[in-house]
Amino acid sequence: MRAEVPDGLARHLRDADLVDHHVHGAFTGPVDRAGFEAALNEGSTDPVPEFMTQFDSPIGLAIRRWCAPVLGLEPLASGDEYWSRRAQFGPDELSGRFLRAAGVARWVVDTGFKGDQISTPEQMTASSGVAASSILRLERLTEDLLEAGAAAPDYPQAFRAALDRAVADPDTVGVKTIAAYRTGFDVDWSRPDEAAVVESAGRLAARGGELRVDDPVLIAFAVHEAADRGLPIQVHVGFGDRDLDLHRTDPLLLLPLLRTMRPVPVMLLHCYPFHRHAGYLAQAFDHVHFDVGLAINHLGVRSTSLVAEALDTAPFAKQLYSSDAFGPPELHLLGSVLWRRAMGLVLGDWIRTGNCTEADAIRIVDMIGVHNAERVYGFSRRSADSGL
Repeated sequence: MRAEVPDGLARHLRDADLVDHHVHGAFTGPVDRAGFEAALNEGSTDPVPEFMTQFDSPIGLAIRRWCAPVLGLEPLASGDEYWSRRAQFGPDELSGRFLRAAGVARWVVDTGFKGDQISTPEQMTASSGVAASSILRLERLTEDLLEAGAAAPDYPQAFRAALDRAVADPDTVGVKTIAAYRTGFDVDWSRPDEAAVVESAGRLAARGGELRVDDPVLIAFAVHEAADRGLPIQVHVGFGDRDLDLHRTDPLLLLPLLRTMRPVPVMLLHCYPFHRHAGYLAQAFDHVHFDVGLAINHLGVRSTSLVAEALDTAPFAKQLYSSDAFGPPELHLLGSVLWRRAMGLVLGDWIRTGNCTEADAIRIVDMIGVHNAERVYGFSRRSADSGL
Protein backbone atom coordinates (compact mmCIF):
# COMPACT_ATOMS: atom_id res chain seq x y z
CA MET A 1 0.00 0.00 0.00
CA ARG A 2 1.20 3.54 -0.70
CA ALA A 3 2.00 5.91 2.15
CA GLU A 4 -1.29 7.79 1.80
CA VAL A 5 -3.19 4.72 3.07
CA PRO A 6 -3.35 4.86 6.89
CA ASP A 7 -1.46 2.03 8.56
CA GLY A 8 -4.48 0.47 10.27
CA LEU A 9 -6.52 0.39 7.06
CA ALA A 10 -3.56 -0.94 5.08
CA ARG A 11 -3.04 -3.76 7.57
CA HIS A 12 -6.72 -4.63 7.55
CA LEU A 13 -6.85 -4.71 3.75
CA ARG A 14 -3.82 -6.99 3.62
CA ASP A 15 -5.26 -9.39 6.21
CA ALA A 16 -8.99 -9.44 5.29
CA ASP A 17 -10.26 -12.81 4.04
CA LEU A 18 -12.65 -11.93 1.23
CA VAL A 19 -15.72 -13.67 -0.16
CA ASP A 20 -15.42 -13.79 -3.97
CA HIS A 21 -19.13 -13.91 -4.68
CA HIS A 22 -18.84 -14.52 -8.42
CA VAL A 23 -15.96 -16.45 -9.91
CA HIS A 24 -15.18 -19.30 -12.29
CA GLY A 25 -12.59 -22.05 -12.10
CA ALA A 26 -8.95 -21.99 -13.19
CA PHE A 27 -7.56 -23.87 -16.16
CA THR A 28 -6.97 -27.53 -15.29
CA GLY A 29 -4.81 -28.35 -18.31
CA PRO A 30 -1.67 -26.83 -19.81
CA VAL A 31 -2.13 -23.66 -21.86
CA ASP A 32 0.33 -22.33 -24.43
CA ARG A 33 1.23 -18.66 -24.62
CA ALA A 34 -1.31 -17.93 -27.35
CA GLY A 35 -4.08 -19.51 -25.26
CA PHE A 36 -2.97 -17.67 -22.15
CA GLU A 37 -2.91 -14.29 -23.87
CA ALA A 38 -6.26 -14.96 -25.55
CA ALA A 39 -7.75 -15.63 -22.10
CA LEU A 40 -6.75 -12.12 -21.02
CA ASN A 41 -9.07 -10.52 -23.60
CA GLU A 42 -12.66 -10.54 -22.44
CA GLY A 43 -14.09 -8.99 -25.58
CA SER A 44 -12.56 -10.90 -28.47
CA THR A 45 -12.59 -14.60 -29.25
CA ASP A 46 -9.98 -14.19 -31.99
CA PRO A 47 -6.30 -15.05 -31.57
CA VAL A 48 -4.14 -12.14 -30.42
CA PRO A 49 -2.85 -10.38 -33.58
CA GLU A 50 0.82 -10.81 -34.43
CA PHE A 51 1.49 -7.07 -34.07
CA MET A 52 0.70 -7.05 -30.34
CA THR A 53 0.84 -8.94 -27.05
CA GLN A 54 -1.67 -8.89 -24.23
CA PHE A 55 1.19 -8.20 -21.85
CA ASP A 56 1.03 -4.66 -23.33
CA SER A 57 -2.49 -4.02 -22.06
CA PRO A 58 -3.91 -2.81 -18.75
CA ILE A 59 -4.54 -6.37 -17.55
CA GLY A 60 -1.20 -7.63 -18.86
CA LEU A 61 0.68 -4.80 -17.18
CA ALA A 62 -1.14 -5.55 -13.92
CA ILE A 63 -0.18 -9.24 -14.16
CA ARG A 64 3.46 -8.29 -14.70
CA ARG A 65 3.28 -5.96 -11.66
CA TRP A 66 1.35 -8.05 -9.14
CA CYS A 67 1.64 -11.68 -10.26
CA ALA A 68 5.30 -11.84 -11.20
CA PRO A 69 6.47 -11.94 -7.54
CA VAL A 70 4.29 -15.02 -6.91
CA LEU A 71 6.44 -16.82 -9.49
CA GLY A 72 9.69 -15.54 -7.97
CA LEU A 73 10.19 -12.71 -10.48
CA GLU A 74 10.75 -9.02 -9.93
CA PRO A 75 7.67 -6.81 -10.31
CA LEU A 76 7.18 -5.70 -13.90
CA ALA A 77 9.33 -8.45 -15.37
CA SER A 78 8.94 -8.42 -19.14
CA GLY A 79 6.23 -10.45 -20.80
CA ASP A 80 8.82 -12.84 -22.21
CA GLU A 81 10.43 -13.30 -18.79
CA TYR A 82 7.03 -13.83 -17.22
CA TRP A 83 5.98 -16.47 -19.73
CA SER A 84 9.31 -18.29 -19.56
CA ARG A 85 9.02 -18.57 -15.78
CA ARG A 86 5.32 -19.44 -15.82
CA ALA A 87 5.91 -22.27 -18.28
CA GLN A 88 8.02 -24.05 -15.65
CA PHE A 89 4.92 -24.79 -13.53
CA GLY A 90 2.06 -27.20 -14.08
CA PRO A 91 -1.59 -26.11 -13.84
CA ASP A 92 -2.07 -27.53 -10.33
CA GLU A 93 0.89 -25.66 -8.88
CA LEU A 94 -0.10 -22.44 -10.63
CA SER A 95 -3.62 -22.69 -9.20
CA GLY A 96 -2.29 -23.43 -5.73
CA ARG A 97 0.08 -20.48 -5.75
CA PHE A 98 -2.32 -17.87 -7.06
CA LEU A 99 -5.54 -18.98 -5.37
CA ARG A 100 -3.89 -19.24 -1.96
CA ALA A 101 -2.28 -15.83 -2.39
CA ALA A 102 -5.66 -14.20 -3.13
CA GLY A 103 -6.69 -14.09 0.52
CA VAL A 104 -10.18 -15.42 -0.23
CA ALA A 105 -12.12 -17.32 2.44
CA ARG A 106 -14.90 -18.58 0.13
CA TRP A 107 -15.46 -18.86 -3.60
CA VAL A 108 -18.96 -18.67 -5.12
CA VAL A 109 -18.46 -20.48 -8.41
CA ASP A 110 -20.41 -20.30 -11.66
CA THR A 111 -19.75 -23.66 -13.34
CA GLY A 112 -21.96 -23.09 -16.39
CA PHE A 113 -19.33 -22.08 -18.95
CA LYS A 114 -16.62 -24.39 -20.38
CA GLY A 115 -16.81 -26.58 -17.32
CA ASP A 116 -14.63 -29.22 -18.97
CA GLN A 117 -11.67 -26.81 -19.09
CA ILE A 118 -11.71 -25.25 -15.64
CA SER A 119 -11.66 -26.40 -12.04
CA THR A 120 -14.81 -27.46 -10.23
CA PRO A 121 -15.72 -25.93 -6.86
CA GLU A 122 -14.24 -29.03 -5.21
CA GLN A 123 -10.98 -28.59 -7.11
CA MET A 124 -10.87 -24.91 -6.19
CA THR A 125 -11.20 -25.91 -2.54
CA ALA A 126 -8.35 -28.37 -2.97
CA SER A 127 -6.16 -25.70 -4.61
CA SER A 128 -6.93 -22.91 -2.15
CA GLY A 129 -7.77 -24.71 1.08
CA VAL A 130 -11.02 -22.77 1.52
CA ALA A 131 -14.72 -23.46 0.96
CA ALA A 132 -16.46 -23.13 -2.40
CA SER A 133 -20.17 -22.86 -3.19
CA SER A 134 -21.99 -23.14 -6.52
CA ILE A 135 -24.20 -20.93 -8.68
CA LEU A 136 -26.71 -22.62 -10.99
CA ARG A 137 -26.94 -21.09 -14.46
CA LEU A 138 -30.61 -20.97 -15.48
CA GLU A 139 -30.08 -21.10 -19.24
CA ARG A 140 -27.80 -24.13 -18.88
CA LEU A 141 -30.46 -25.90 -16.81
CA THR A 142 -33.05 -25.31 -19.53
CA GLU A 143 -30.68 -26.57 -22.23
CA ASP A 144 -29.76 -29.66 -20.23
CA LEU A 145 -33.39 -30.59 -19.66
CA LEU A 146 -34.43 -30.22 -23.30
CA GLU A 147 -31.28 -31.88 -24.66
CA ALA A 148 -31.99 -34.80 -22.31
CA GLY A 149 -35.38 -35.25 -23.97
CA ALA A 150 -37.85 -33.43 -21.72
CA ALA A 151 -41.06 -33.13 -23.73
CA ALA A 152 -42.34 -29.61 -24.25
CA PRO A 153 -45.66 -30.20 -22.40
CA ASP A 154 -43.71 -31.53 -19.42
CA TYR A 155 -41.00 -28.87 -19.49
CA PRO A 156 -42.45 -26.36 -16.99
CA GLN A 157 -42.82 -29.01 -14.30
CA ALA A 158 -39.45 -30.57 -15.13
CA PHE A 159 -37.81 -27.19 -14.72
CA ARG A 160 -39.53 -26.60 -11.37
CA ALA A 161 -38.46 -30.01 -10.13
CA ALA A 162 -34.85 -29.35 -11.13
CA LEU A 163 -34.90 -26.03 -9.32
CA ASP A 164 -36.31 -27.72 -6.23
CA ARG A 165 -33.41 -30.16 -6.29
CA ALA A 166 -30.98 -27.27 -6.59
CA VAL A 167 -32.51 -25.49 -3.61
CA ALA A 168 -32.17 -28.67 -1.56
CA ASP A 169 -28.43 -28.83 -2.29
CA PRO A 170 -26.63 -26.85 0.45
CA ASP A 171 -23.72 -26.15 -1.91
CA THR A 172 -25.94 -24.24 -4.35
CA VAL A 173 -26.40 -20.72 -2.97
CA GLY A 174 -27.94 -18.92 -5.94
CA VAL A 175 -28.72 -18.86 -9.64
CA LYS A 176 -27.56 -16.77 -12.58
CA THR A 177 -29.04 -15.60 -15.85
CA ILE A 178 -27.00 -14.66 -18.91
CA ALA A 179 -29.91 -12.92 -20.60
CA ALA A 180 -27.39 -10.20 -21.52
CA TYR A 181 -25.85 -12.65 -23.98
CA ARG A 182 -29.03 -14.33 -25.14
CA THR A 183 -31.73 -11.65 -25.50
CA GLY A 184 -30.55 -8.38 -24.02
CA PHE A 185 -32.61 -6.69 -21.33
CA ASP A 186 -35.06 -4.81 -23.58
CA VAL A 187 -37.57 -7.68 -23.59
CA ASP A 188 -40.88 -8.48 -21.91
CA TRP A 189 -40.01 -9.47 -18.33
CA SER A 190 -43.59 -10.20 -17.25
CA ARG A 191 -44.27 -13.71 -16.03
CA PRO A 192 -45.34 -15.82 -19.04
CA ASP A 193 -48.29 -18.15 -18.85
CA GLU A 194 -47.83 -21.92 -19.00
CA ALA A 195 -48.98 -22.24 -22.61
CA ALA A 196 -46.40 -19.71 -23.81
CA VAL A 197 -43.64 -21.58 -21.94
CA VAL A 198 -44.65 -24.92 -23.48
CA GLU A 199 -44.78 -23.39 -26.96
CA SER A 200 -41.32 -21.81 -26.57
CA ALA A 201 -39.84 -25.04 -25.17
CA GLY A 202 -41.20 -27.00 -28.12
CA ARG A 203 -39.81 -24.49 -30.60
CA LEU A 204 -36.36 -24.65 -28.99
CA ALA A 205 -36.31 -28.45 -28.70
CA ALA A 206 -37.22 -28.77 -32.38
CA ARG A 207 -33.85 -27.29 -33.35
CA GLY A 208 -32.16 -30.47 -32.14
CA GLY A 209 -28.50 -30.93 -31.33
CA GLU A 210 -26.76 -28.63 -28.86
CA LEU A 211 -29.33 -26.06 -27.84
CA ARG A 212 -28.93 -22.36 -27.03
CA VAL A 213 -31.68 -20.64 -25.04
CA ASP A 214 -32.33 -17.29 -26.67
CA ASP A 215 -36.08 -17.04 -26.07
CA PRO A 216 -37.15 -14.29 -23.64
CA VAL A 217 -40.21 -16.33 -22.62
CA LEU A 218 -38.06 -19.20 -21.33
CA ILE A 219 -35.62 -16.82 -19.64
CA ALA A 220 -38.35 -14.81 -17.92
CA PHE A 221 -40.03 -18.05 -16.81
CA ALA A 222 -36.77 -19.29 -15.28
CA VAL A 223 -36.09 -16.03 -13.45
CA HIS A 224 -39.57 -15.85 -11.91
CA GLU A 225 -39.46 -19.51 -10.89
CA ALA A 226 -36.09 -18.99 -9.20
CA ALA A 227 -37.43 -15.93 -7.40
CA ASP A 228 -40.37 -18.00 -6.10
CA ARG A 229 -37.83 -20.24 -4.35
CA GLY A 230 -36.11 -17.33 -2.65
CA LEU A 231 -32.79 -17.81 -4.41
CA PRO A 232 -30.43 -14.87 -4.98
CA ILE A 233 -30.38 -14.19 -8.72
CA GLN A 234 -27.14 -13.10 -10.36
CA VAL A 235 -27.48 -11.13 -13.60
CA HIS A 236 -24.58 -10.51 -15.97
CA VAL A 237 -24.62 -6.78 -16.76
CA GLY A 238 -22.52 -4.77 -19.19
CA PHE A 239 -18.90 -5.63 -20.00
CA GLY A 240 -18.42 -8.98 -21.67
CA ASP A 241 -17.36 -10.51 -24.96
CA ARG A 242 -18.62 -9.38 -28.33
CA ASP A 243 -21.45 -11.94 -28.36
CA LEU A 244 -23.55 -9.44 -26.45
CA ASP A 245 -24.94 -6.12 -27.66
CA LEU A 246 -23.53 -3.85 -24.97
CA HIS A 247 -26.14 -1.13 -25.37
CA ARG A 248 -28.88 -3.70 -24.59
CA THR A 249 -27.29 -4.67 -21.26
CA ASP A 250 -27.83 -1.40 -19.40
CA PRO A 251 -29.38 -2.48 -16.05
CA LEU A 252 -31.91 0.36 -16.26
CA LEU A 253 -33.64 -1.82 -18.86
CA LEU A 254 -34.38 -4.25 -16.00
CA LEU A 255 -36.68 -1.76 -14.27
CA PRO A 256 -39.90 -3.54 -15.39
CA LEU A 257 -38.59 -6.77 -13.84
CA LEU A 258 -37.31 -5.18 -10.63
CA ARG A 259 -40.62 -3.38 -10.06
CA THR A 260 -42.76 -6.51 -10.39
CA MET A 261 -40.73 -9.60 -9.42
CA ARG A 262 -40.74 -11.19 -6.03
CA PRO A 263 -38.10 -9.13 -4.15
CA VAL A 264 -35.38 -11.72 -3.70
CA PRO A 265 -31.75 -10.53 -3.81
CA VAL A 266 -30.80 -9.50 -7.35
CA MET A 267 -27.05 -9.38 -7.86
CA LEU A 268 -25.99 -7.17 -10.78
CA LEU A 269 -22.60 -8.49 -11.86
CA HIS A 270 -19.68 -6.50 -13.34
CA CYS A 271 -21.83 -3.57 -14.54
CA TYR A 272 -19.08 -1.54 -16.28
CA PRO A 273 -19.64 0.86 -18.02
CA PHE A 274 -23.09 1.00 -16.38
CA HIS A 275 -21.80 0.85 -12.78
CA ARG A 276 -23.34 4.18 -11.85
CA HIS A 277 -26.70 2.98 -13.18
CA ALA A 278 -26.29 -0.17 -11.08
CA GLY A 279 -25.47 1.95 -8.03
CA TYR A 280 -28.66 3.92 -8.56
CA LEU A 281 -30.71 0.73 -8.76
CA ALA A 282 -29.08 -0.60 -5.60
CA GLN A 283 -29.99 2.64 -3.88
CA ALA A 284 -33.56 2.63 -5.21
CA PHE A 285 -34.48 -1.06 -4.64
CA ASP A 286 -33.92 -2.83 -1.34
CA HIS A 287 -33.36 -6.18 -3.05
CA VAL A 288 -30.77 -5.00 -5.61
CA HIS A 289 -27.01 -5.40 -5.05
CA PHE A 290 -24.09 -5.00 -7.46
CA ASP A 291 -20.38 -5.44 -8.05
CA VAL A 292 -17.78 -4.21 -10.53
CA GLY A 293 -15.77 -7.43 -10.50
CA LEU A 294 -14.88 -8.33 -14.07
CA ALA A 295 -13.79 -4.84 -15.07
CA ILE A 296 -11.40 -4.43 -12.12
CA ASN A 297 -8.95 -6.89 -13.69
CA HIS A 298 -9.32 -5.50 -17.18
CA LEU A 299 -8.85 -1.87 -16.13
CA GLY A 300 -5.69 -2.70 -14.25
CA VAL A 301 -4.21 0.35 -12.51
CA ARG A 302 -7.20 2.43 -13.64
CA SER A 303 -9.53 0.22 -11.61
CA THR A 304 -9.05 2.63 -8.70
CA SER A 305 -11.29 5.12 -10.51
CA LEU A 306 -13.87 2.41 -11.16
CA VAL A 307 -13.99 1.39 -7.50
CA ALA A 308 -14.31 5.05 -6.49
CA GLU A 309 -17.22 5.60 -8.89
CA ALA A 310 -18.92 2.42 -7.64
CA LEU A 311 -19.07 4.06 -4.21
CA ASP A 312 -20.91 7.13 -5.54
CA THR A 313 -24.54 6.38 -4.74
CA ALA A 314 -25.39 2.99 -3.30
CA PRO A 315 -25.39 2.14 0.40
CA PHE A 316 -22.25 0.22 1.29
CA ALA A 317 -24.44 -2.72 2.34
CA LYS A 318 -25.54 -3.16 -1.29
CA GLN A 319 -22.15 -3.74 -2.96
CA LEU A 320 -20.05 -6.94 -3.04
CA TYR A 321 -16.56 -8.02 -4.03
CA SER A 322 -15.97 -10.35 -6.96
CA SER A 323 -13.15 -11.13 -9.36
CA ASP A 324 -15.13 -13.00 -12.05
CA ALA A 325 -11.83 -14.74 -12.72
CA PHE A 326 -11.92 -17.41 -15.43
CA GLY A 327 -9.06 -19.54 -16.73
CA PRO A 328 -5.63 -18.15 -15.81
CA PRO A 329 -5.37 -18.39 -12.00
CA GLU A 330 -3.53 -15.06 -12.05
CA LEU A 331 -6.95 -13.46 -12.40
CA HIS A 332 -8.17 -14.95 -9.11
CA LEU A 333 -5.30 -13.18 -7.37
CA LEU A 334 -5.32 -10.02 -9.46
CA GLY A 335 -8.96 -9.18 -8.72
CA SER A 336 -8.23 -9.36 -5.00
CA VAL A 337 -5.02 -7.33 -5.17
CA LEU A 338 -6.48 -4.56 -7.33
CA TRP A 339 -9.66 -4.30 -5.25
CA ARG A 340 -7.70 -4.04 -2.00
CA ARG A 341 -5.37 -1.48 -3.55
CA ALA A 342 -8.26 0.62 -4.87
CA MET A 343 -10.21 0.52 -1.62
CA GLY A 344 -7.11 1.58 0.28
CA LEU A 345 -6.42 4.55 -1.98
CA VAL A 346 -10.05 5.70 -2.18
CA LEU A 347 -10.89 5.28 1.51
CA GLY A 348 -7.48 6.57 2.53
CA ASP A 349 -8.30 9.81 0.73
CA TRP A 350 -11.65 9.97 2.54
CA ILE A 351 -9.88 9.59 5.88
CA ARG A 352 -7.18 12.12 5.03
CA THR A 353 -9.76 14.74 4.00
CA GLY A 354 -11.85 14.19 7.13
CA ASN A 355 -14.81 12.53 5.42
CA CYS A 356 -14.69 9.28 7.40
CA THR A 357 -12.74 7.73 10.25
CA GLU A 358 -10.38 4.81 9.90
CA ALA A 359 -12.95 2.70 11.76
CA ASP A 360 -15.59 3.72 9.18
CA ALA A 361 -13.26 2.71 6.34
CA ILE A 362 -12.51 -0.67 7.87
CA ARG A 363 -16.23 -1.30 8.34
CA ILE A 364 -16.88 -0.42 4.67
CA VAL A 365 -14.15 -2.84 3.56
CA ASP A 366 -15.68 -5.61 5.66
CA MET A 367 -19.20 -4.98 4.38
CA ILE A 368 -18.27 -5.03 0.70
CA GLY A 369 -15.53 -7.62 0.94
CA VAL A 370 -17.15 -10.12 3.31
CA HIS A 371 -20.32 -9.45 5.28
CA ASN A 372 -22.74 -8.50 2.49
CA ALA A 373 -22.08 -11.80 0.71
CA GLU A 374 -22.44 -13.74 3.96
CA ARG A 375 -25.83 -12.10 4.51
CA VAL A 376 -27.17 -12.40 0.96
CA TYR A 377 -26.13 -16.02 0.39
CA GLY A 378 -26.77 -17.14 3.97
CA PHE A 379 -23.34 -18.63 4.60
CA SER A 380 -23.51 -18.26 8.37
CA ARG A 381 -26.96 -19.80 8.46
CA ARG A 382 -25.96 -22.67 6.17
CA SER A 383 -22.89 -23.41 8.29
CA ALA A 384 -25.01 -23.48 11.43
CA ASP A 385 -27.62 -25.72 9.79
CA SER A 386 -24.94 -28.19 8.69
CA GLY A 387 -23.27 -28.25 12.10
CA LEU A 388 -20.01 -26.68 10.83
